[in-house]
Amino acid sequence: MNTAAQAVGWAPDSWQTKQAIQQPHYKDQAAVDVAVARLAALPPMVTSWEIEALREHITAAQKGEAFVLQGGDCAENFEECTSENIVRKLKILLQMSLVLTAGLKRPVVRIGRMAGQYAKPRSADTEIRDGVELPSYRGDLINGLAFDAATREPDPDRLLRGYERASMTLNFIRSLIDGGFADLHHPENWDLDFVGHSASADQYHRIVERIADSLDFFESITGTPIAQARRVEFYTSHEGLHLLYEQAQTRFLEHRQAWYNLTTHYPWIGMRTAAPDGAHVEYFRGICNPIAVKVGTALSIGELTRLIETLNPDKEWGRLTLIHRFGAGSLEAQLPPIVAAVQKLDTPVLWVCDPMHGNTESTADGYKTRRFSNILAELEAAFRVHESLGSKLGGVHLELTGDHVTECIGGARGLTEKDLKNAYRTQVDPRLNYEQAMEIALNIANHHAN
Repeated sequence: MNTAAQAVGWAPDSWQTKQAIQQPHYKDQAAVDVAVARLAALPPMVTSWEIEALREHITAAQKGEAFVLQGGDCAENFEECTSENIVRKLKILLQMSLVLTAGLKRPVVRIGRMAGQYAKPRSADTEIRDGVELPSYRGDLINGLAFDAATREPDPDRLLRGYERASMTLNFIRSLIDGGFADLHHPENWDLDFVGHSASADQYHRIVERIADSLDFFESITGTPIAQARRVEFYTSHEGLHLLYEQAQTRFLEHRQAWYNLTTHYPWIGMRTAAPDGAHVEYFRGICNPIAVKVGTALSIGELTRLIETLNPDKEWGRLTLIHRFGAGSLEAQLPPIVAAVQKLDTPVLWVCDPMHGNTESTADGYKTRRFSNILAELEAAFRVHESLGSKLGGVHLELTGDHVTECIGGARGLTEKDLKNAYRTQVDPRLNYEQAMEIALNIANHHAN
């Protein structure tokens, strides 16, 4: 943890000396100060023990000994902080991890885009409808979606509401896991509608039965239960976008002599805020969490080199993840020089593929969507390119939901543009539905099982 512990000239608020983009513009600074102070006094949501355990798993993934599955909503919202929504998200991630474990034959690190993914970057500060200009919706942590002046005004009290919703979400996830919900002996607990009608249902059931039989056989022979199969580890992540929110829950821990962001286990820097001299990189360089950075076509080799040297100057294992997002048509040309540049630095990184964001498009009817075929093509190309360069793709980063939404085109059901209107529920970006998400997991598993 030398990177965070020895960050020179760093403090949780030193980012305020840098250019901070994608931040809300609050009218009442006194109210902001009160909200941040109240947030800073509240208990942390995660512990350094959990964070350090995740760092060990990230290290294993960097070495090709584990695989990271990171997934969840593009943006959580306060109204959907319900037991049903949380259970569905957890179920789909558990199902996917079961399939991946069987196919990859290595542990899967489960990380949810959950319990804090309440802020989103936007391309413009304002939005115009019918001649009316209002602040853009930046996520429930900042303002509301309804297009009226009161709702769109950034409200600092939402920082506290975000903390409360994230805490409730994480508390419920922990209760489910501690209560045996994630027991591999009983994967039937995770069944979603997918299992009943999908073309891939039979394959999924065969995997479940094979794992259950293997567990039963081992335990009957040894007479010893496999404790790890009864309680899985689950971690949370979100984009560390709203820097006041992140700062407020950043603590110096005497027993570790280091600073930790205790809102989440695994924060990341989005591609729009990854400027090496920017406020977000300044904040991230001082925290001891394992961290990630989104990289794409807009990032030069020089900028990438500076990012890596700033965020992981001591070349620590388990510290830094690079999540690449290019688009199916660009990855094979854009990724190789980036991988080569990182290999020259001899700094350990975890390579993760985000096949979602580079494949976003809009239909003639104004729906923002993604084609399943492009998502799958980028992911397959990523495995192929890393393997050809002697590198390892150690994870996948997906925007998905456990619901039967119709937001991405294609998949086993062959969803078309006309189907989007049936259940298009996202507030920001289109997500894979439960069936499409399982198709991705099965594809990865099949690719490596052959």
